[in-house]
Amino acid sequence: MFRPTSSRTLLIRFAVLLILTFTFANSAAAQPGPADQPDLTIDAATRTKVIDTILKRLNDSYVFPEVAKKMEQSIKERVEKKEYDQITSSKEFATKLTNDLQAVSKDKHLRVRYSHQAIPERGERREPTAEEREQRKRELAWMNHGFSKVERLPGNIGYLEFLNFMDEELGADTVAAAMNFINGTDSLIIDMRQNGGGNPAMVALVCSYLFGPEPVHLNDLYWREGNRTDEFWTRKEVAGKRYLNKDVYVLTSKRTFSGAEEFTYNLKNLKRATIIGETTGGGAHPGGSFRVSEHFGMFVPTGRAISPVTKTNWEGTGVTPDVAVPADQALLVARVMALKKQVDRVNPDLKPRLQGEIDRLEKELNAMKSKTE
Repeated sequence: MFRPTSSRTLLIRFAVLLILTFTFANSAAAQPGPADQPDLTIDAATRTKVIDTILKRLNDSYVFPEVAKKMEQSIKERVEKKEYDQITSSKEFATKLTNDLQAVSKDKHLRVRYSHQAIPERGERREPTAEEREQRKRELAWMNHGFSKVERLPGNIGYLEFLNFMDEELGADTVAAAMNFINGTDSLIIDMRQNGGGNPAMVALVCSYLFGPEPVHLNDLYWREGNRTDEFWTRKEVAGKRYLNKDVYVLTSKRTFSGAEEFTYNLKNLKRATIIGETTGGGAHPGGSFRVSEHFGMFVPTGRAISPVTKTNWEGTGVTPDVAVPADQALLVARVMALKKQVDRVNPDLKPRLQGEIDRLEKELNAMKSKTE
């Protein structure tokens, strides 16, 4: 199992924070830049410089070298056809390049972004200072490490929603507290509908609570640089109570992306959860943000996920749910499914109450469905 040294861990965490900030997924943090930021006019020299730098970066770093060559060929053909010559808007240029690169790669992580604010040049990698570490701890604590809701729903159903997978060590106490709170419930719903991804080590930590102490192989990340593979397993020990031998439901939407997809994919392949909702966004290639020029940057996937079960991943296809329903209906569907499983197991005195809750939820669900018909 891959276990980074403490120095390497710090660098990885700072890289993950950059990914959370600049990942071009479907989450709020993933947009190419503020929608209302001013545009800038560009000339032919700028367009040429941006294209040349992008193509070099792809050939140097993109996870599939052969696909990088195909993208280079495609972009150069478009240059020869003068497809970019009339573009003077920086915003339009970034969008056009993104679409053209994705047309070849089918890679939803790969994006070119425009920034009206100048993008600083990145210096040599270094360990963060004590002040930087403290600042980051404050920021993650302010975000509650991505966790937004922990509830006990009627019928003794646990509900857990978090929006990002953040630092697995700094957020360990928050994960433990959340899992301890829902430990006494009869089933658990984990809401990934607004989760845009994040740290694979945090994915592994949360998954650890759903399996026993014997380590389970969840996922591998292959990196082109160094031709190395990092393995991710569940932990033998966790700080909180494990959630075992109970039904788990994971809710998904088209916005579920990257690390949230890995979490869903892991549990589906290992048959530990029922997936309810929409097919996810389809981004399985992690990477990093790179400066292209003063006002252009890009996110380049430099690795790929490999499931030990399927030997592949969800890139371009997304994770298909077990129960396909519109995202806004997924929670109601999951609650009804969970309660119907419980109704025959509870004390007879509680059955009328559970059945009443099922009837109420089904009525609400039917009303929701009728509005879309």
